[in-house]
Amino acid sequence: MSATALGKLGHPDGELNLVRAAGKYKVIQMIPTLASCSFDEMMDASVPNQVQFMQLYVNKDREKTKRIVQHAEQRGVKALFITVDAPQLGRREKDMRMKFEDEGAAVQKESKSDVDRNQGAARAISSFIDPGLSWKDISWFRSITNMPLILKGIQCWEDAVLAYEHGCEGIVLSNHGGRQIDTARSGIEILVEVVDELKKRGMYRNPGRRFEVYVDGGVRRASDVLKAIALGATAVGLGRAFIYASSSYGQDGVEKAIQILNDEFEMNLRLLGAQNLTEIVPSMVDARSLGVHVTPVPEDALYRGNYVDMRLAEMKKGDTPKAKL
Repeated sequence: MSATALGKLGHPDGELNLVRAAGKYKVIQMIPTLASCSFDEMMDASVPNQVQFMQLYVNKDREKTKRIVQHAEQRGVKALFITVDAPQLGRREKDMRMKFEDEGAAVQKESKSDVDRNQGAARAISSFIDPGLSWKDISWFRSITNMPLILKGIQCWEDAVLAYEHGCEGIVLSNHGGRQIDTARSGIEILVEVVDELKKRGMYRNPGRRFEVYVDGGVRRASDVLKAIALGATAVGLGRAFIYASSSYGQDGVEKAIQILNDEFEMNLRLLGAQNLTEIVPSMVDARSLGVHVTPVPEDALYRGNYVDMRLAEMKKGDTPKAKL
């Protein structure tokens, strides 16, 4: 389960629905920095030995970041996923038109951070993020934690190689849900070239060095997961699928989503003639058109049903255009 912010916007129990369902079905969950629930509430809701990662937005105040990271390690979080694709928030115009009336993320309430409510949810909860995060900060993270470090939001093979060279244990190929820079490629599009370049340099599945390649963004079905696994991903994250299920039906909805995915995995593996994930191979996927962006796609009915198009300007009744020569 990939990290998603402000779970209580969709359901009163917020991220607790995700924690409990993930624990019940042994699904790895990534705890978000900007959760509605507090970090300790989510950890307290987990079952013994539940595997949880933490997604981190780096605070400009590094002492606050240090406290968060070290507390997460003490509570048993297994890996730290540092978001690196948000030095500045993308221009999310539909969100910006809305006044943000929620309490905000728990981490902001705990640190008593100011919340600007005039430009939508995303800007209200992200003002503390450090835009100066750079490669030299990896050594600082190494000095404060023993957790594996994974960089979340890698968009090109060059940065994947740099992450390996800087000693990271992995990367997440992601375009931040398509909400940062316009027309940025999705994780699955970047995956093939990243795996190829890592292989050329002996960095891919090197027995002497742990380095994992994750993908998230746009994953909706088990078939999407299997495509990414076949093309070289270590694991795949789903965000919207679970947060939509939680918002609509609470914990029961998240559990149902997991059951649907499990059934799809079994069906697809049988139809592919594979007994397990180790038998999923690149030849099962035709990736030749990954870079072709003119392929017609079905209309996104879910998007159309949930989002309101921006209205065009309208003239008041009785007004007539006036112009001067």
